[in-house]
Amino acid sequence: MFGGKSHILRGSVSLALIILILLVIILLVSEENPLRASLFEVKRQFSSSSSSSSSVCNFAKGKWVEDRKRPLYSGFECKQWLSTMWSCRVMGRPDFSFEGYRWQPEGCNMPQFDRFTFLTRMQNKTIAFIGDSLGRQQFQSLMCMASGGEDSPDVQNVGWEYGLVKAKGALRPDGWAYRFLATNTTILYYWSASLSDLVPMNNTDPPRLTAMHLDRPPAFMRNYLHRFDVLVLNTGHHWNRGKIEGNHWVMHVNGTQVEGEYLKDIRNAKDFTIHSVVKWLDAQLPLHPRLKVFFRTISPRHFKNGDWNTGGNCNNTVPLSRGSEITGDDGSIDTTVESAVNGTRIKILDITALSELRDEAHISGSKLKPRKPKKASNVTSTPTINDCLHWCLPGIPDTWNELFIAQI
Repeated sequence: MFGGKSHILRGSVSLALIILILLVIILLVSEENPLRASLFEVKRQFSSSSSSSSSVCNFAKGKWVEDRKRPLYSGFECKQWLSTMWSCRVMGRPDFSFEGYRWQPEGCNMPQFDRFTFLTRMQNKTIAFIGDSLGRQQFQSLMCMASGGEDSPDVQNVGWEYGLVKAKGALRPDGWAYRFLATNTTILYYWSASLSDLVPMNNTDPPRLTAMHLDRPPAFMRNYLHRFDVLVLNTGHHWNRGKIEGNHWVMHVNGTQVEGEYLKDIRNAKDFTIHSVVKWLDAQLPLHPRLKVFFRTISPRHFKNGDWNTGGNCNNTVPLSRGSEITGDDGSIDTTVESAVNGTRIKILDITALSELRDEAHISGSKLKPRKPKKASNVTSTPTINDCLHWCLPGIPDTWNELFIAQI
């Protein structure tokens, strides 16, 4: 009988010691290292929102709301990764009211982006963006967000690991790759405007033609897919006759030049390519169980009548003049991407409708500063950028990344 009481007593003492140790640990974390406590709390919030997002949260529906904590980084300071022409503060745009809004999805409460939390979550992982210049904007946005918009010796250029080096005579490399050394997090971008495999043809007479294989993903994606943990794709704005003929791309399927009328229609060719690359990736995912793939819907442009040549009509500087809210149960405006990913393991990153409301956030209205001073003395002003396709950074692509990160 005494032995039984002694056993119970020892068990009670052990339990008391465990509780005491836990209390000490909690005190140490909360008082001596508040960062760890805040990371834990944000992680808990992310876990909570993630669990609810699958059944309730609709990231494509919601509203733009004012946020005094915006922007997420400085448009002046993020020079290491941000293209000058997209930094509207550097380019002299006079108004910045567009920076003061965030997207609030319907049915969920996303935590504020925290770069330390993000990099901790992405430790030992590689995030790849493959797409056109709007994909490059999303890549540059994420680099600025993850670095706080500050130059850092902790971020290393590792483009050479992926063959992303500037070729002789080229304006820029085919992409960039950077690694945050503290967490071994790599973020890269590869330029592939059509998401099809481009292979030089053997013709010797100019212009040098390039075979555009609509049914084959880019060689870069095929070669490095095994190194990616997260992949974000986009395409759309290069699918027009001017771009395809200007690049001397010749469409091919099954290794031969397209002859039928159906695929000669550029819209059909684009739809065919998007479905092809999604189908290929969906088949690859069982071989890469850690990989998560997102297909970002098309970024809207606000040119007058949708025509580059008629001039921009995105000189509006009043935020949310088109409205602030997207509601209803309708699907994506980008029906091609939506139909392609339906029934697959590829996730849609639907940003079209929410970005459509933000016509005031394009780079149009910024000043195109010449690289060299003009000698002519009668030049009194610098030309204004008339671009209603690309976005100011900080700006709308930051929101795309927030929604993307919330769904990883």
